[in-house]
Order: sequence, then C-alpha cells, then structure tokens
Amino acid sequence: MRYTVNQIRSGDDELILNYKQINAEVEAVLAFMEKHQKKLVGKSEGETIIFSPQEILYIEKVDEKTFACTMDKVIQLDVSLATAELILDDESYFRCSKSMIVNVNKVEKLKSMPSNRIDATLVSGEHIIISRTYASDFRRLLKGERA
Repeated sequence: MRYTVNQIRSGDDELILNYKQINAEVEAVLAFMEKHQKKLVGKSEGETIIFSPQEILYIEKVDEKTFACTMDKVIQLDVSLATAELILDDESYFRCSKSMIVNVNKVEKLKSMPSNRIDATLVSGEHIIISRTYASDFRRLLKGERA
C-alpha cells in the first residue's frame, strides 16, 4: 500500500483512506485508527468516513441501522447502538432513550415536558427528547453525579 503524508498550515487534520476493496491491510489501518485514536468509521453518501466522536451530536437507531449525526453529515455506523455506547464510554455521551445516545456537550438548552420528559435543543437547533426512563439519570449527570 502506498501512502502520502502532507503537513498543512491551517484547517483540521484529516486522514483519507482510498482503497479498491477492503482487505486485511485496509482493515488493519482502520482497526488501528479506531483503537489508538478513538475514531469512528462509518459510511456517508457511498464513502467511508473516519471521524472523531466529538463531532457527534447524537447517535440514533432507525430500522435496525445505527446512524451518527454530526453538524453536516449523517453517517451510518457498522456497529449496534449498544456497541456504540460501549465505545463512547465517556460522560460526554448519554443514553437518552431506547434508540438514542446524545452528546451532552452539544446540548444548548433544556425544557421540562409533561410525564417527566426533557426536550433538549442541540447546537444544531435540532430537538431531541430525553425519555422519562432516562430523565432522572440525565439530571444527576448534569449535577456532576454519574448515573
């Protein structure tokens, strides 16, 4: 496999992996990235995307597929929601419903709702609902206690 390394003067660091098909060498590079740099891998618009967990607004399971939503992309992950929760084992990520994990650092506003639910507005302007099952744990997390 041939590779090129370029130093840039501005912008974000980026790694692009071009391949004809996934083989052991490509899988090894992807595994290294995931393990050592806490990056996630997914697909968006037919391309394989390697991205940082900090970019995630929320992760949602829809029709048995898992999607990570960022400010500008929806990325299909190759892992289940439960596996994503294990990978993101960090206080920045919170299971807010049976089908969703939210990045707490991307929550801009909170509003209490009937039935002990919480309407969370994200930095993107999107609203997500923290279900009553998880609302009390979320409130404890905001107070600095781990649920």
